[in-house]
Amino acid sequence: MEAKRELLDLLLSDARQSTEDIARQLGSDAATVEALIDELESEGAIRGYQAVVDWDSADREHVRAEVELNVELDRETGYEEIARRIAKFPEVSSLRLISGSYDFAVDVEGESMHDVSRFVSEQIAPIPEVTQTVTHFVMTTYKERGVYFGDGDDDDRLAVSP
Repeated sequence: MEAKRELLDLLLSDARQSTEDIARQLGSDAATVEALIDELESEGAIRGYQAVVDWDSADREHVRAEVELNVELDRETGYEEIARRIAKFPEVSSLRLISGSYDFAVDVEGESMHDVSRFVSEQIAPIPEVTQTVTHFVMTTYKERGVYFGDGDDDDRLAVSP
């Protein structure tokens, strides 16, 4: 179990590492690492591998918004059914049932603010159980999935010149 946790930590920090590199860090061999990865994938602990993209550095328009949803449940409809309905949209990059003043936190992505706004108003808001949406557009991302998007120059000392 500890090996699986250590393997997950290594994959979270860099999923592009070779199995040989991971095996070296775990003090294991590549065959064992591949077997653990297969096991974690079949258990559903690993659901996929994705890049962390700094869209401000990419030459492409990209807009992301965090949408708060409140829903009203009835006897036949639960959170799972609503979540399944919302999760099917490709514009939805993440969806979470949360505690607090609203029920769902939805990350929506599109090519423009208009695209995202139209998606929320035409696809999410009309769902009968949805009683309220609040959209927050992400203006700047400083850190995503543990990766800081700064320039990496953390030296804030003043330059000394003669």
